[in-house]
Amino acid sequence: MIYYLARIVWLGLCWLELTVFTAILFVLSFVSADWSQRAYFILFRLWCRLFVRALGVDLRLHQKNRGPLPNHFILIANHPSAFEDIGIPTLFDVVSLAKIEVLDWWIAGRINRAAGTLFVRRESRESRHAAAEQIVAQLHKGRNVAIYTEGGCKGKRIFSSFRYGAFDISLRTGIPIVPVFLHYEAQDAFEWKPHETLMQKLWHFLTAPNNRANYYVYDAIDPARFTDKRDFCDYVHGLYLDWQSKYLD
Repeated sequence: MIYYLARIVWLGLCWLELTVFTAILFVLSFVSADWSQRAYFILFRLWCRLFVRALGVDLRLHQKNRGPLPNHFILIANHPSAFEDIGIPTLFDVVSLAKIEVLDWWIAGRINRAAGTLFVRRESRESRHAAAEQIVAQLHKGRNVAIYTEGGCKGKRIFSSFRYGAFDISLRTGIPIVPVFLHYEAQDAFEWKPHETLMQKLWHFLTAPNNRANYYVYDAIDPARFTDKRDFCDYVHGLYLDWQSKYLD
């Protein structure tokens, strides 16, 4: 009983802290000077960390990489949940590619835009092409970019093949891919289902029977090993199926 009361009080304080910080970021989002962009991104990553804490999620990074990770990379990950939108920036210095609908997420949409999040209309070929060029531009500036290669939240398990975009960009730029496998121990609670609203999903995160989120990062993959985006994509897709068998089966 004491544990649950203490948890309620703790989460209440975390939500108060998040609310105050959100208000500050919302106000700062109207400042568009070049000098402020990097500082805002740093604050955005802190906001993501506070959001994770307010949701009571035990986010853990598992470093399965045998060698050091490169300073400049394209991060890819599977996409079973909406939680990645804050989980990935919490752990990695990356600009994320998100669906255009994120812009409709109240204040969070404006904060993401100000932080430099890139957006794509998934069903539009023209939008996907424009997003790819924006990603290349960010990489040329020295930024790291996160891409979900399933092309959206496809469920808690990986079945279909990945989209080629991230692998094509890696081959074009010579920038390695860092694969991250995401595993939520309460898969049903974290999985994004088509009929759910954002508020419902946040409530499921808060009330999950197991709040552990495991993010496994593996060695970077050098695009010089491949000459074709399909071969590159199929190879990495196979790795993800192996990791899925290891962690989910």
